[in-house]
Amino acid sequence: MKIVKRIAVLVVIGFALVAAPSLSYAQMLGKGSSGREVTALQHTMKNAGYFNGPVTGYFGPLTKNSVANFQQAAGLVPDGVAGPKTLRKLNDLDIMARVVNGEARGESYIGKVAVAAVILNRLGDRRFPKDAYSVVNQTNAFTAVHDGQYNLSPGSDSYRAVVDALKGWDPTYGSVFYYNPNTATNQWIFTRQSVTRIGNHIFAK
Repeated sequence: MKIVKRIAVLVVIGFALVAAPSLSYAQMLGKGSSGREVTALQHTMKNAGYFNGPVTGYFGPLTKNSVANFQQAAGLVPDGVAGPKTLRKLNDLDIMARVVNGEARGESYIGKVAVAAVILNRLGDRRFPKDAYSVVNQTNAFTAVHDGQYNLSPGSDSYRAVVDALKGWDPTYGSVFYYNPNTATNQWIFTRQSVTRIGNHIFAK
């Protein structure tokens, strides 16, 4: 799926249950802004590989250029202003990176991209909710959400894996489920059509 189509399904989300600092998307951050929200913005952008400067909590030219680069990749108007649409996209990125970190920590990089791709595939499947927050927080959908690993801070590789999935890399070939055959206890999952195996996970439709 092309990047614009991928990211278009991530338009409406709830607030992420993340550790401080976190982004609140009901505001506008631009050149000259400062404070906690700018710090959160810079942290997320840095983890995603779009911001290379020091985290200062001040929205200067470097932050503006980084935001514009992210907006360009996300199919938004690259004006360098972090408004509600841009902050929603970044919140989605953070939500998915936390799931990738919790579910695929210890897996290869392609295994991390695969978990991110499953989330995106669910967003494009009418059997699942239409926003990232709801997909991730469905009952028993992701073990990491229910056992607390979701609350761990993701590394940059988890963010990069989500970005690569958003750009269209899907090593699962459209899978919407995955499981570890050595630890899975739900017999239903074994009835799903297997597509591929990556590391410890089998990906299925």
